[in-house]
Amino acid sequence: MTAPSRRWLPPLLVALFFLSGISGLIYQTLWLRLLALVFGVTVHAASTVLASFMAGLTLGTLAAGWLAIRVRRPLAWFGAIELGIGVLALLTPAALDLAGRFWIALQALLPDHLWALTAARFACAFAILLAPTMLMGATLPLVVGSSLADRDLAGRRVGVLYASNTAGAITGALLAGFVLIGSIGITWSFRVAAALNALVGISALALAAGSRPRAAASQAETGPGAPVSGIGLLAFAFAGCAALALEVVWFRILVIIVPATTYAFTTMLGAVLLGIAAGSALAAPLLRRPWNWVAAYGGVQIAVGLLTVGAMAFYLGRYGAGLARGSDHVASLLAILPPSLAMGFAFPVGVRAWVDTPGAPSSERPARVARLYAANVGGAIAGAAAGGFLLIPHAGSRLSLLILSGAFVLSGVLLIGHSAPRRVWAAAAIAAVAFTGITLRLPTPFEAVQGRRVPAEERPLFVEEGVQTTVGVYSDPTGRRVMYLDGLHQANDSETMVAVHRQIGLLPAAIHPAPKKALVIGLGGGVTGGALAQVTGLSVDIVELSDSVLRGAEWFRHVNGDVMNRPHVRLRVGDGRNYLLTTPERYDIVTADIIQPIHAGAGNLYSAEYYRLAKRVLAPGGLMLQWIGHRTESQYRLMVRTFLEVFPHTTAWEGGTLLVGTTGPLTLDPKRFEEKLAAEGTRNALALIGLRSFEDLLNRYTAGPDELRAFVGPGLLLTDNRPLVEYHRSLPANEPEIDTSGLEGSPARWIAGR
Repeated sequence: MTAPSRRWLPPLLVALFFLSGISGLIYQTLWLRLLALVFGVTVHAASTVLASFMAGLTLGTLAAGWLAIRVRRPLAWFGAIELGIGVLALLTPAALDLAGRFWIALQALLPDHLWALTAARFACAFAILLAPTMLMGATLPLVVGSSLADRDLAGRRVGVLYASNTAGAITGALLAGFVLIGSIGITWSFRVAAALNALVGISALALAAGSRPRAAASQAETGPGAPVSGIGLLAFAFAGCAALALEVVWFRILVIIVPATTYAFTTMLGAVLLGIAAGSALAAPLLRRPWNWVAAYGGVQIAVGLLTVGAMAFYLGRYGAGLARGSDHVASLLAILPPSLAMGFAFPVGVRAWVDTPGAPSSERPARVARLYAANVGGAIAGAAAGGFLLIPHAGSRLSLLILSGAFVLSGVLLIGHSAPRRVWAAAAIAAVAFTGITLRLPTPFEAVQGRRVPAEERPLFVEEGVQTTVGVYSDPTGRRVMYLDGLHQANDSETMVAVHRQIGLLPAAIHPAPKKALVIGLGGGVTGGALAQVTGLSVDIVELSDSVLRGAEWFRHVNGDVMNRPHVRLRVGDGRNYLLTTPERYDIVTADIIQPIHAGAGNLYSAEYYRLAKRVLAPGGLMLQWIGHRTESQYRLMVRTFLEVFPHTTAWEGGTLLVGTTGPLTLDPKRFEEKLAAEGTRNALALIGLRSFEDLLNRYTAGPDELRAFVGPGLLLTDNRPLVEYHRSLPANEPEIDTSGLEGSPARWIAGR
């Protein structure tokens, strides 16, 4: 076979690296989602998992940089590694099952302390992700080694490869978020990504077999090699740290404006990756010019800082004035894409500055690229924690954006001063004036949403940008109080809303013959837990994801019964599903505050696996209440069918909007109900939802399990593998709300003694 021509080998490598990028982002999306099922969806857990992912990439990049200059066929190694990634990814479900069991056992031994839990999460996630992420991190140096070892200009080629890989990452993120998970599920998504790895790996091996091996490097060339400038490593590490922290800040600002669905987060991530890919591609043709590239890199960093604050000021200003929509596409295009373009432009410029140095042997370039890339990815480990743990809770989103933007500007000025001292003062003056001018035009996101997502007549009483959630409590001219979580209406103190939340807590207390212990997933305004806390002799545990919500709920003491200060109520900040996974406690009642199933991550609280966890913690004779609300036909049938699968004795209440799952056939005991009414606290609590007699309770009944099964019919279930309601675009569009008027049954058969 003849050796491939150098004229077409690089384009083919670009195509293979594009496909590799697709599979890589599919895996990242799937891994982060599945690991959240084990460790929870808290910011601490998510950041820890992301840090372990980045740590694996960093180690793999460094190892491959050493390897790329020592092997004669880097392309063959690249092909073998792609095959290895696919094999290891297919083993992920088995690894996660083991991790889940280990985590349950480990958490029982650990103190309930943030840093102990974080260290344990990191160790578990790192053990699972180390092998595949190291292999993923190894791909760039090996591809660079295969196509660039004898090229004069690494930066230009790296720019093209980086752009193609990032373009593949965009495709992978959009495929996973918009198509694959909803249409074929997580398991088959892994298989699709593994098939791409196989295609890339086999193609790369075929190319390597048909090409001449690279000449063996000399002992001098495979020694320690000329080190990359410390300034370069520091600059790349800072860029990685600031960029990932900036992603956290972007998402926290825009989620106050954009509905927090999985599609919104996918779109925003796609905008980041699109900017990086396009910026890298735009930079590549310019890199042959004999410029001062260190100073040029500094100029690009200044541009990143100015565009970061300028683009956000432009979008928030236009949104607040009603000139821009609060959609994920518009927000991503106007606020995220411009600075992301500059970030993408910076990477190949930095490679040009610190890899293509005079006198450096071409064989050293893969290792130099690897060191810079490892510094960039390694910096992202710190950025994953800095955004959510430090900046947002301590500085707020606006100041955090300004800190990161200013840090980019300052780093650029310092780099210019390092390489072109005569120009530093002019650059500093121009940057300072521009930054100050733009900063003065940057509103807070709360100012922007006033009159748009938040009615103009509502005024803030309490606003806190916490580690987990941005919580706002507002008051309208009538005195009504409203709670917003990440810009979404969660609760208010109107009579109608309070009645719904009380019913979610008190209906299971009315049905259970003698409840002693209850669990509430989610606090919200505190009304659900507060209503349960008024039942005589009932202790209540509440698990809330965000401690900021606890402080926000203080503003609803007049309707939640001051639930946070009741002695028989225990409040725990953490992930509700993770609590069900690990707790040894057993409950007579499990219920939850209203959680909209289409919100990002909410699918984890509507799956069959979640209901099985809830059933596991029920005491003998215990029951679970699930709010369904008013849904489209497809959503309603999926949600009810799934609950029935785990609780076959399910009954429907309040027109089918509430489901009660019992471990055996339902029993409604009039004598036990009258005994409850004899206790003043319980009688007053049940009166809050109009249950003053046993007949009142029977009037809330809608249907039994047989009627429910006939109504929803056979079909798909909501599972962790396929969270269809969260990924609701996979369901039929423009469906009407389901009509449950035909769902009828008699409660007579459940009444004790009949």
